[in-house]
Amino acid sequence: MSFATSLTNHFLIAMPGLKDPNFARTVTYICEHTEQGAMGIVINRPMEIRLGEVLDQLDIEPNVTGVAESQVYLGGPVQTDRGFVLHTGPGEFDSTLSVTPDIRVTTSRDVLEAIAEGRGPQQRLIALGYAGWAGRQLEEELSANAWLNGPADSRIMFNLSPAERWMAAAQLLGVDLNLLSGEAGHA
Repeated sequence: MSFATSLTNHFLIAMPGLKDPNFARTVTYICEHTEQGAMGIVINRPMEIRLGEVLDQLDIEPNVTGVAESQVYLGGPVQTDRGFVLHTGPGEFDSTLSVTPDIRVTTSRDVLEAIAEGRGPQQRLIALGYAGWAGRQLEEELSANAWLNGPADSRIMFNLSPAERWMAAAQLLGVDLNLLSGEAGHA
C-alpha cells in the first residue's frame, strides 16, 4: 500500500445508514493503516466511567485536581479492557506509536502515571478498546459507502465536545450529514 492510499491520520465518519451499534454516528481516528489492516480509536463515544476509576484499578493515585474526573471513551469494540491514550506532544513513554510528528497513541502505564502526576500530555483522549479491520476489510466497507473519510483535524479530537465531533468531521469534507438519508435507494 502506498502512502497516498493509506488512511493513517484520517477520520472515518460513519454514514447515517451505518447500523452497526459499535459504529453508528461515530468518528474514528485512524492510527495505522497498512496492507495488513487498520487500527483506530473512536473519538466520540464517552463512557460513564471517569479516569479516576481506571487509575484506581491500576493503583495510581492522581496528584492533580480534576484528573480523576477526566472523560474516558469507548475507543472501539476490540480489547475494551485495554487502555489507549491518543495525545499530542512528545512520545517519551514505553509504548508509543507516532501517527504524525505531533499525534501519538500510547498504551503503556507510564503515560497514565504522568497524567496523574500532572506531567502528561495536555491534549489527550483516553479510551478503552480500539477499532480494528483486517487487510482489505476497511477498503471494502468504504466501497460499500459505510464511511466517509478525510484528513483528521486535532482540534476536532481535542477541542470540541464529543457530541459535536461527528458533524464537525463531516463538515471538514463539506458534507452536511443532516442532508444525507440513512435509507438505501432503489431504482
